[in-house]
Order: sequence, then structure tokens, then C-alpha cells
Amino acid sequence: MDKKVLIVEDEASIRGFIKINFKRNNFIVIEAESGEEGIEKAKIENPTIVILDVMLPGIDGFKTCELLRKQFPNIGIIILTARSQDMDKIMGLEFGADDYMIKPFNPLELIARVNAILRRMSSNSKNEDNILISGVFKIDNTAMKIYKDGRELELTPKEYSLVKIFVENQGKALSRAELLDQVWGYSYLGDTKIVDVNIRRLREKIEDDSSNPKYIETVWGVGYRWRREK
Repeated sequence: MDKKVLIVEDEASIRGFIKINFKRNNFIVIEAESGEEGIEKAKIENPTIVILDVMLPGIDGFKTCELLRKQFPNIGIIILTARSQDMDKIMGLEFGADDYMIKPFNPLELIARVNAILRRMSSNSKNEDNILISGVFKIDNTAMKIYKDGRELELTPKEYSLVKIFVENQGKALSRAELLDQVWGYSYLGDTKIVDVNIRRLREKIEDDSSNPKYIETVWGVGYRWRREK
């Protein structure tokens, strides 16, 4: 898998700082100063990962994230925010980001999180169990696509990984810590809200009624469970 990263950041000093660290770790780096430029660069360069600042001129990082996710469903996206409020984190995840980091941040941690996403994407693409079936759902691990009643679902890489892990563990209650470890792929330093936000967003895509889910069940005080087909 190509290690190609697109950095969308309007502050040249921060962009340069991030660029240096990625180049030191053998990444191909593309730069953009605005959301509009970032989207155009993504169309041309086809990066595997996007580092996306929230505060951008023109369209902000949240809208840019939403547009990138629609056009490139399999891309990895990490948003950067100078604010630590939960709402900023949640908004980024709701718009399709895989992860977030709060400025100022340790560049080594950013590289680690990017590498974790790349490992997860590579692992999914190399899975030898090509097809998994659970009721109306079919998971094609070769194409990294999930279908419900024959219709392809538009899922992010994290959402794909969540469904895959759930289906592989049907009927088993999985804690938030287990899901963090298996889906995010590293010792996550943030809180477990990232799991709850992704589950809520995933339910909106796969459930007939997201307010009354029947596939992803909540196990109170523990985490979540995929309903075993009878």
C-alpha cells in the first residue's frame, strides 16, 4: 500500500512541521492550503491518508471531510483541531473522520496513528476469508465492500472494520476497549466516545431504524454485540 499523505493546513509553519516528520518516515507528501485545494489535490494524487485541519479558509475542515469521505470512501482521514471540546471531536467523526488529534500534538503520535490506519487497511485488503455472511449482510473482504440485501453500503474504513469484527464475533459482547484495540489498532490515548460516535453513525447506515437497532445491540455497562442470526 502506498504511503501517500495529503496535508490540508493553511498555516505554512504547521504544514511544514508535519511534512518534515512524514518525509522522515518515508511518506510521499502532498500539500494544500485550503479545503477546496485539498479536494482537487486528492482527485489528482489519490492519497491513502489525509491530515485535515478544522480551521481552514473557505470551506472548513468539517465540510471538507464530508466531501472527501463521499468521493473517497476508503481514504483514511485524521482531523486536527486546536480546540479540545467534545463537540469538535464528535463533529469531525460525524462528518466521516477516522480519528482526531488536538493541537499541539506529538508528531510521533500522529505518525503512529497514521501507521495504525494503514496497517488496518492493509490487513483488511489481504484477508483470506473472502466472503462473510450474516443474515442480509455480505462482507466481501477482497473488495472491502459490505452489502445489505444486495445493495452496497457506503462505509468508512473504520465502519467496515467494525462490521467485520462484529460479524466475526456474532453474539459476543465486545467492550469499547476491545473495539478500540481491534479497530483503531493501537493503545488509544483519547476517550471511548470515538467508539460510541462511530457506532451511532454506523447504525444510521445499516439499521432499518437506527433509534431501535436490531443488528448492533447495546450491552449496557460493557459495549456492543452483533445479534446472532437464528
